[in-house]
Amino acid sequence: MLVNMKYVLDKANKEKYAVGAFNFNNMEQLQAIVDAAKDLKSPIIVSTSQGAIDYAGEKMLYNMVKTFDDLEIPIVLHLDHGKDFEYVLRCIRAGWTSVMIDASMYDFEENIQRTKRVVEIAKTLNVSVEAELGHVTGEEDGIIQRSKLYTDPKKAKEFVDKTGIDFLAVAIGTSHGAYKYEGDLELDIKRLKEIKKILNIPLVLHGASGIDQKLIQIATLYGAKLKGAKGIDDEQIKLAVKNGINKVNIDSDNRIAFMTGVRETLANNSDVFDPRKILKLSYKYMYDLTSHKIKLLGSENKA
Repeated sequence: MLVNMKYVLDKANKEKYAVGAFNFNNMEQLQAIVDAAKDLKSPIIVSTSQGAIDYAGEKMLYNMVKTFDDLEIPIVLHLDHGKDFEYVLRCIRAGWTSVMIDASMYDFEENIQRTKRVVEIAKTLNVSVEAELGHVTGEEDGIIQRSKLYTDPKKAKEFVDKTGIDFLAVAIGTSHGAYKYEGDLELDIKRLKEIKKILNIPLVLHGASGIDQKLIQIATLYGAKLKGAKGIDDEQIKLAVKNGINKVNIDSDNRIAFMTGVRETLANNSDVFDPRKILKLSYKYMYDLTSHKIKLLGSENKA
């Protein structure tokens, strides 16, 4: 069933687990994500970027998700990183049940005003709203953020009070893309605890892909060039969830899983030209990835 994200994340916040938000661009990706959630009886958030909307169109994306509306698990259709007001409105009109307005690149007051504008529209149509305070570094779907600015707990309180958002994406050390950092990474859990204590609303972790090194090895074997690709360790993700994160965004992992399946299949089956066969392994790798994340975040059997 297609639901508002508050229905999913308020429960996660109360019971102290997180729900995965998986970006998709096509049918096979969506099928793998939803099938894994269905089999594990987990709520699921399926996310689209502005790039996905440019690629497939909001009508196509919405109708693909709508085909799963008869399932008994809660499904959220969410706009990830809505930086342009036009895209946010298009998604609200098309039937998205949740949107993110990302005005984090602006100064504090401008972020408040742009976010508040979206909240005022969305709330009248039972659409939940996520926003970001601070900057998550890196690149995702053409969105580049070079600076690093961690979320200020006191500013977070003011931001939430003035905007009326449902969920806040916090910057505590993660970054977008497949090349996140060098050396060892430790998330700023102390900062996260302080934010959660002040707000006690569902918090969101962006840039949280783990970049499975087994998939990297397979992809590299079949020609991919991903030297240095590195993600967030599972233990760090579990620590973040334990201390207040209720939504974890996954995109780069999805792309790598899908790409690896295509490369491996074509390299080993040079006579195959049926797209259903070409994408079969990609589906499996994404299904396995989603299943792993659901178990990691603690949302199994929470539907």
